[in-house]
Amino acid sequence: MQPTFFINHGGGPCFFLPRGPTRATWKPLEDHLDGFASALSEPPLALLVISAHWQEAVPTVNVAAAPPLLFDYYGFPDETYQITWPAPGSPDIATRVRRVLHDLGLKSAANDRRGYDHGVFIPLKVAFPDAEIPVVQLSLQRGLDPATHLEIGRALKPLREQGVLIIGSGQTYHNMRGFGGAGPDLKAEAFDAWLREAITATDSRDQSLIDWERAPGARDAQPHEDHLLPLMVAAGAASGETAIVDFHGYALGKPISGFRFG
Repeated sequence: MQPTFFINHGGGPCFFLPRGPTRATWKPLEDHLDGFASALSEPPLALLVISAHWQEAVPTVNVAAAPPLLFDYYGFPDETYQITWPAPGSPDIATRVRRVLHDLGLKSAANDRRGYDHGVFIPLKVAFPDAEIPVVQLSLQRGLDPATHLEIGRALKPLREQGVLIIGSGQTYHNMRGFGGAGPDLKAEAFDAWLREAITATDSRDQSLIDWERAPGARDAQPHEDHLLPLMVAAGAASGETAIVDFHGYALGKPISGFRFG
């Protein structure tokens, strides 16, 4: 059975800028993603990615056979809009995603036109540069209810037994006004420490994630929780299974963490 992951997708296309201070900020995360595929015990049949950058009224599956790239970031050098990463889609896996959601009584929809957003192609171009493994993207559901996204994740669990690697792509710290600054950020540190403890406490993890807003520093780290909800899906797909902190580092002075489940 494949594990599930939550990864931080970094500062847009910074991984692909020339070597310098901006890229160096994200170097620890880049190095982690660069070794991601080689750390897997077996290659996945396909990747199912839940990105912070796609929200729909119901969970929506990209069913295209060859999705383009969606350059949904702004203010970067021209060359970052020429990035290529031609990973194929998989209409067959997309159909299976909709089927397991239906089996748990969850409505879903299909989209055959949307491209892979940068929450997908930026980290996966580093992790899987050959772009050979089929990729299917699944949206978040508007309203961003934690319990709903844990339930979506639980519905996806059978796909892991079929060789599908489930990846939530977001950011454990995502306060654009808070990045940078001098000295330690005690609220950011408190939230990251709480999250690492909550994720690795198997028996109480789901309830802790439902109640995440009560955590110390929660709304300072996540003013709008879109970048945290992919974590709920990844955790739900491995509900009751052990988890580890797969990555812990800093970017622009703020702590960020990634997790492996199962």
